[in-house]
Amino acid sequence: MKIHHALFIPLFAQLPGCDANLSENWTQPINSVLEDIRNKGKLIVLTRNAPTTYFHENDKEQGFEYELTRQLAESLKIEVEYKVYNTNSEVMAALAAGEGHIAAAGLTRTEQEAEYFQFGPSYKTVNQLVACNRHIKLPKTNRDLPKYSLLVIADSRNDEKLTELQAELPALSWQTTRDLSTEQVLKKVAQGEVDCTLVASNIMAINRIHHPDLIKAYTLSEEKLAWALPGNASHLEQYIETWFKQIKSDSTFTAINERYYGHAEIFDYYDTSVFLQRVKKRLPKYKAFFKQVANTYKIPWTLLATQAYQESHWDPLAASPTGVRGLMMLTEDTAKTVGVQNRLNPKQSIIGGAKYLQQLLRKIPKEVAEEDRIWFALAAYNIGYAHLLDARALARKSGKNPNVWADIKQVLPLLAQRRYFKNLKYGYARGKEPVQYINRIRLYHDVLTKTVSSKAI
Repeated sequence: MKIHHALFIPLFAQLPGCDANLSENWTQPINSVLEDIRNKGKLIVLTRNAPTTYFHENDKEQGFEYELTRQLAESLKIEVEYKVYNTNSEVMAALAAGEGHIAAAGLTRTEQEAEYFQFGPSYKTVNQLVACNRHIKLPKTNRDLPKYSLLVIADSRNDEKLTELQAELPALSWQTTRDLSTEQVLKKVAQGEVDCTLVASNIMAINRIHHPDLIKAYTLSEEKLAWALPGNASHLEQYIETWFKQIKSDSTFTAINERYYGHAEIFDYYDTSVFLQRVKKRLPKYKAFFKQVANTYKIPWTLLATQAYQESHWDPLAASPTGVRGLMMLTEDTAKTVGVQNRLNPKQSIIGGAKYLQQLLRKIPKEVAEEDRIWFALAAYNIGYAHLLDARALARKSGKNPNVWADIKQVLPLLAQRRYFKNLKYGYARGKEPVQYINRIRLYHDVLTKTVSSKAI
C-alpha cells in the first residue's frame, strides 16, 4: 500500500467545477465522518492503482477516480491524501479498518458490503461482461460457461455473480485470486492462460487497448459504480449526493469522463494490432529523433510520435490528394511557415510538425483547461485554427463550454451542417475529422505509453 499526500491544486481551474460556496452553504448536521474530515482538514481517499482509477504518468497523479475526488476536496476546501492498494478487496478491508473516509476505486455495490458500508450515489453505469480470449470459440449464454476456465478476484462482485449463477448451473466452477489485480487477470485471459473472466465494461474498454486479444463474449448485467463510505457517514453521503448533482449539471463530470473514456469507444482490433507491429518495426528508426525534437519543443515524445503515426503511419513518403506530404503531413504553406524545405525529409518534417504544434498551443486561449489544451491544438492542426474558433463560438451559442474539449468535441461535427456553418465566420468544415483524428491519437498514445513503460521497445 502506498500513501500519497497532496495539497489541493485545482485541476479544472477553468471549468465551472463545484460551486465554491457548496461547502459553506451546507447546513445539514455533521456526523462523525464529515466532522473528522473537516477537523483534520484532510480527505483520505482509498483507491487502487489502475488505469480506470489512479495511476502515475509523466510524474503526475492521474485517473478517473483521482480527478473526481480532487474535485470533491476542492468543494470542501481541504487537502486530500491517497492511500493506494492493489485490489478492491484490500481497499474495502482498509475502509473497514477505518483507514480512510471514502473508497473510490470503481466499486459496484455488493449485498455483502452493503451490510457494513454506506454507498454514495451512482455516478456511472457500466455493464458486467464475460470477457474472453479472442482466439477461442466464445460462450454465448450463461449455460455455456461451465465449459470454460474462469478466473475472478476473490470476494468481488464478479465472484458474487458467479455464485449466483451456480445456483442455476451446478456444473459451473471457477478459480479465484487474492494476489492479482483485475488488470493482471485480464492479461492472463489475453495471453490465453485462462479462457474468460468477468469484468466491468469501463475496465474492459481501457484494457483491450493494451491487450487487443481481449474480446467481449456477452453482457451479463448492468451495474452502477459508487463510492463506499463508513457505516456512520450518512451526512457525508448526503453532501456527496448534492455535489455529484452539481458537477453533472455543468461540464466538470463530462470533461473528466471524456478525458479517460472518450477515445476508448473507437477501439479496432486490426488497427491496434497493426499499430503494435509498426511500433516494433517502424518506430525505432525515428524514436531518437522524436525524443530530441519533442524535448526542444516541450511536447511529450510519445504524443508527437503518435500524431505522426496518425498522419502518415510513419511513412516519410506519405502523400494525400489534398497536397499534404511527409511524416507529419504538412501543407506547402505550413512547411514554408515553419522553415521546412523538404517535406519528405523525416527530420525536417518532424521538426516542422512539432514547431507548428507548439505555435498552435501558444494560440490556444488561457481559459482552456490545461489538460485539454493539447487536444485543442491538435484539432487546429487538423482542421485549421480558424475553424476551431468557429467551434468555440458555436459552443457558446449552444450553451456549452468553449474551454472544455468534451463540449468542443460535440460541437465540431456541426460545422459540416449548413444550418450552423452559414452563420459562422469561416464557414463549412469537415468537423467530424478532427474528432476522429484526436480519438485515434489518444488511443495510439495509450498503447505506446504502455509499451514504452513495459520496455517492449
